[in-house]
Amino acid sequence: MADKKKEEKTFIEEIEINAAELVEQVKKLIAEGNVRRLIIKKANDDLLLEIPLNTGVAVGSVLTLLAPVITVLGGMAALLAKVKIQIVRIEK
Repeated sequence: MADKKKEEKTFIEEIEINAAELVEQVKKLIAEGNVRRLIIKKANDDLLLEIPLNTGVAVGSVLTLLAPVITVLGGMAALLAKVKIQIVRIEK
């Protein structure tokens, strides 16, 4: 188990998108499968939402479990112009 941890590398990527694209971008990132956490911020870096994701969980299951969160994201997108997404990824 310890060897597996040593082989994994964590890195953070940040993208800025139009808020109207937020829900679709989050769904796309979840589907990629190597995302450990999503951090959604306003353009001025105020934290809006942090979404922890388990690796190894089927994409369909994650989307079903996060349906209420995705609904909230849609509501936030209606109120904002731009958002930043920090993507914490795990690479082996």
